[in-house]
Amino acid sequence: MDSIDLDVLKKCLEWLHAGHGVTLATVVRTWGSAPRPVGAMTAIRDDGLVAGSVSGGCVEDDMVEKVRAGTLAAAGPELVVYGVTREQAERFGLPCGGTLELVTERLGPQSGLSELVAAIEHHDVVTRRLDMASGHAQVTPGRSGDDLMFDGKSLVSVHGPRWRLLLIGAGQLSRYVAQFAQALDYQVTICDPREEYAEGWELAGAALTREMPDDVVRAMGTDAHTAVVAVTHDPRLDDMALLEALRSPAFYVGAIGSRANNRKRRERLSKHFDLTEAELDRLHGPIGLQIGGKTPPEIALSILAEMTAVRHGARLEKTDKGTVVAPADPFACAMA
Repeated sequence: MDSIDLDVLKKCLEWLHAGHGVTLATVVRTWGSAPRPVGAMTAIRDDGLVAGSVSGGCVEDDMVEKVRAGTLAAAGPELVVYGVTREQAERFGLPCGGTLELVTERLGPQSGLSELVAAIEHHDVVTRRLDMASGHAQVTPGRSGDDLMFDGKSLVSVHGPRWRLLLIGAGQLSRYVAQFAQALDYQVTICDPREEYAEGWELAGAALTREMPDDVVRAMGTDAHTAVVAVTHDPRLDDMALLEALRSPAFYVGAIGSRANNRKRRERLSKHFDLTEAELDRLHGPIGLQIGGKTPPEIALSILAEMTAVRHGARLEKTDKGTVVAPADPFACAMA
């Protein structure tokens, strides 16, 4: 499954190869309640077809008009700002006065697009440096912790799987978790030393290792862009991974199981492995947001929902029915 940016970039290549002109817009800065994050992209074909999104549709409509008229990025890459005034915000449908800054560029041989797409399809993390004066772009190796940068002279965007997910267990649930994670731009690794599970694992783009879980966590160099999820139901495997992951900077560590199993797990980790209370408090379990699901795809969705909430700093609350996202501050939008 293609990540969002890869899908947009592949569509750009397809259109260019068919002889169309293509303009690419990238969000480089936002204020207020902007609808799409920094790095989001929209591609617009010369006849008005659109791939991707930077605003949900309203800003794209204006850009389509300019592309058809040949006025957008006509002289080279340019910075375009939407939503500075109340009138613009209302016109373009930007909520609560949100503002978008976009770098727009007309794509061509100078854009390095083929090299960029090939690198992303190879699951590499790369940066693309666009020179605003010449329109030429250079693709170089990147790091998962790199951020998009724009200083007016050049745009450095980051592409490829910038987040990593290590799944302990190669069962049915892992297949759905891995597929959802790939759609959310995670580089997925499956760890399962059990022959009966590992032999049947097949999922394009998700690497499988049969090493022991604790060794894999250490070898990965688990960092703040890494999530570790244990789903085997076997303490001999899950606990090994959790022991190392809870002591690491991983932004999310979770394990499947009931409340009773989670209490027993915490007791084991505390008693036999000397994990501190603070380290144990990092463990998400029972895993996933409470959405009422029971099937493997629904459980996988709840797991990725919780990972996404943690990744974006949402406040979570534990209730009698499970973990939920705390209600948003009703004044947050007005104060942004």
